Amino acid sequence: MKTSVTLPPYVLNKCRQFFSPSNFMKFVKDDAGRIAILPFYLYVLRTVSLTQARIDMSEHDQDSDGFLLSTQEMESYIMGLIPNLAQLRDMLETFRQMYCRIAAQKFFFFCDPHRRGKACIKKILLGNCLQELMELHQESEEEVTETEQAENWFSLTSAQRVCDMFLALDKDASGSLSKQELKEYADGTLTEIFIERVFDEHVRRGKSSRVNSREMDFDSFLDFVLALENKDTPEGLTYLFRCLDLQGRGFLTTADIHSLFRDVHKKWIEGGNYELCIVDVRDEIWDMVKPSDPLKITLNDLLGCKQGGTVASMLIDVRGFWAHDNRENLLQEEEEPPEEESQ
Repeated sequence: MKTSVTLPPYVLNKCRQFFSPSNFMKFVKDDAGRIAILPFYLYVLRTVSLTQARIDMSEHDQDSDGFLLSTQEMESYIMGLIPNLAQLRDMLETFRQMYCRIAAQKFFFFCDPHRRGKACIKKILLGNCLQELMELHQESEEEVTETEQAENWFSLTSAQRVCDMFLALDKDASGSLSKQELKEYADGTLTEIFIERVFDEHVRRGKSSRVNSREMDFDSFLDFVLALENKDTPEGLTYLFRCLDLQGRGFLTTADIHSLFRDVHKKWIEGGNYELCIVDVRDEIWDMVKPSDPLKITLNDLLGCKQGGTVASMLIDVRGFWAHDNRENLLQEEEEPPEEESQ
C-alpha cells in the first residue's frame, strides 16, 4: 500500500527555491535527463549552511553595514562555532581565545587585503576560508588524515603549530619578535634583506623613541606566516611584493633582482652548494615572468605568469631557490611509486 506525505505550506515555500528550473540546469544530467541525488543534496546543504553562516555573522555585525569591523567580531563568531565543529569540541578552554585569534586573522588576511580593518561578510561567505573552517565538521579520527589536519590552517594541530612557532622564536618572552628573532624562522633560510623589508612594510613602529623599538606582534606574525604559506595566492603575493619592491615604485628592475638574490646566493654558497651566476638567475626569472614591459616586473606580471610564488621563493629563501633548482629531481621522486617491502 502506497503512502503519501503532505508537507506543511511553510516547508514547501522554503524548499521551492531549490527545485527551480534554473537550479536544475546547474547539474550534470544522465542520458534520461535526470540529475544525481548526492550533488543536489550537497548543494542544498551548502546553501543552507551559508544562509545560517550569514545569519550568525550578522549577529556580530554591530552597525549592520554588512562588514565585520574588527577581528574581535570575527573571533566572537568563531567562538560560537567551536562546540559544533567535531575536530574542535575537545579543545582546552584555556586555548580557545588564542585559537579564535589565529583563525580570525586568516579571514582578515584574505578578506581585508587593503588592511582597512573591516571584512565584507559577503566576501567571507563566498571565499575559501569559511569552507576550510567548515571542514572541521568531519570526525578527525575516522575521516581526516594527519596531513590534512596539518594543511588546514583552522585545525587544532595547525593553530598549535603556529603558536608554538611564535613562542620558540620569542627568546626573551617579550610577546613580540625582533628582527634578530625573526631571522630564525624556518631554520634561518630567509634572507636578511627580506626580513628588513618585512619590518619596513608590515610592522608598525612602536611608541618608544629607541632605535630598535620596532618589533613584530603576534597578529603581524600571523600575517607573515600566512603570506609565506600562501605565496601563490593574490593576497600572499601582494604582501611579499611590497617587500620585494625595494624602492617602493610598484615594479622590480634587474638591479632589484640582483640586490635581492645576492643574499640568497650568499646563503647558497655557505651551504656548500655549487657556484652559480646571479646574472643567469636574473635572466631565468625574467624568462619565467615574461613581463609586459621588458625593463620591469610588476605585481600584475607576477600574478599573470602563474609562477609568482616560485619567483618570490627564489628571491627570499635559499630553501625556495634550492627547491626550484632541484624541481626535476623532486618531481621524479613524487612520481616514482614506493618500493614494495621484501617478503
